[in-house]
Amino acid sequence: MAIMHQESKYNAEARPPRTTCLFVFPGPRPSSAYGYAQALDETWESYIRATDNWGADRNDFSDAIDFIGWYCNQSRVRCGIARNDAYNMYLAYHEGQGGYQRKTYARKAWLKKVARKVQTKSNRYSGQLAACEQEFRKKGCCLWPF
Repeated sequence: MAIMHQESKYNAEARPPRTTCLFVFPGPRPSSAYGYAQALDETWESYIRATDNWGADRNDFSDAIDFIGWYCNQSRVRCGIARNDAYNMYLAYHEGQGGYQRKTYARKAWLKKVARKVQTKSNRYSGQLAACEQEFRKKGCCLWPF
């Protein structure tokens, strides 16, 4: 969820801003990133093929959050990033797994700062979830299998 917040601020129709031509006219977008997860066309197509989720849409919240989970799991397997390491998960998400392995983020102080923000938000979300789970247990609710 922290990655999704950073990428789109939960805006289903998010796209990168257009460049400009002659300082006035709208130009092309710098990438094909779109939707909640800001997934690129090629990466989204890889997700669909890998999961057989042929009806998935980048502007559907449940599909986008599933995509982010899938991508982070791929980063865990391919890059050895711990599941709860939102800092490095975000770096791999932003730079791609190959870029992460090549450490393309190393000289991008701005990106490392953003990854720290993602880690902080992830920690906050984890704390909120833990508090909710504790509240449900106190009330004897069984919404999730704990």
